[in-house]
Amino acid sequence: MKQIPSDKKVVLFGELLMNLSTKRHERILQARELDLVYSGAEANVGVSLAGFGIDSHIVSSVPDNAVGHACLNYLRQFGLNLDHVRKNGSRLGIYFVETGAAQRASTVLYDRKGSSITELRPGDFDWDEIFAHKHWLHFTGTAPALTDNMAQITREACIAASKHGVTISCDLNFRKKLWSKEKAREVMTGLMEYVDVLFTNEEEAETVFGIKAAESDITGGKLSERGYEAAAATLRDTFKLKYVSISLRESLSATVNNWSGVLYDGKKFYTGRKYRIDHIVNRVGGGDAYSSGIIYGLLTGQDLQETVDFAAASSCLKHSIHGDFNLVTFEEVLALMSGDGSGRIQR
Repeated sequence: MKQIPSDKKVVLFGELLMNLSTKRHERILQARELDLVYSGAEANVGVSLAGFGIDSHIVSSVPDNAVGHACLNYLRQFGLNLDHVRKNGSRLGIYFVETGAAQRASTVLYDRKGSSITELRPGDFDWDEIFAHKHWLHFTGTAPALTDNMAQITREACIAASKHGVTISCDLNFRKKLWSKEKAREVMTGLMEYVDVLFTNEEEAETVFGIKAAESDITGGKLSERGYEAAAATLRDTFKLKYVSISLRESLSATVNNWSGVLYDGKKFYTGRKYRIDHIVNRVGGGDAYSSGIIYGLLTGQDLQETVDFAAASSCLKHSIHGDFNLVTFEEVLALMSGDGSGRIQR
């Protein structure tokens, strides 16, 4: 796979957040200090794409105060274009991460009610201006999950993107702490009308759309490639999608996972190389890193097998990085794709 110079521009719509994580695998109950970074599913994708040379524009909102300014300063250093971030409201959404280890899973606690972006209303963004000379829109299921207004704004964005001939991708990103599966199914089914590329994982397609990958047991760490091929075909046919990509995680423990992904174009089912990750530093953002790899490959016209291999390798590396951003270079991903996963020091 080659890094192709590209003038393609990507728009990402979603909430910007403060991430407060426990250190040393501590529980929130015992923690006396927390790591602070800024994040958001869509921002995660944008930062990764920016690192691969893609012009990435985040559309969001932050409060016009020191916290909001700190968030923007943090994002700016990683190459995100912030021209379409509004300043309104009084608070930035927060989520706390209790980092698990061994057989104790990581957990997330949200504090997002009344955040800046939830105060937005339909019509607040000039989508025609935003999508002028753009090529791709990416959003996730967390954006419409926040409020009914956010669901309407997401729909506005999709309608405008379609009008401008922009490719639209969506990561289902179902979060049961944000909305019910019934509400998610209602809203996301309506949005699928506009989506060209769908990202999901081993659980979400079943939870949101009732489409299950047969012969798989995620709790037991058993995944069936044949079952995922059938699920991808059903998703593609049901929603008239161009591509379906499913990330595959076999959770052997909180710190040991097998990781891969698949990509289906309606003709052929492409399976990425599987990686055993023996020490997970941080799995948050792993799915976003995978999505960015697929988007990069499709956006720059890469071979589909190389695209899913690139996405799997890129996301594998993300699991070794603190924070939610996939701060790896194109060359580092290629090195892992070529088989150099030894971890030997580079001098």
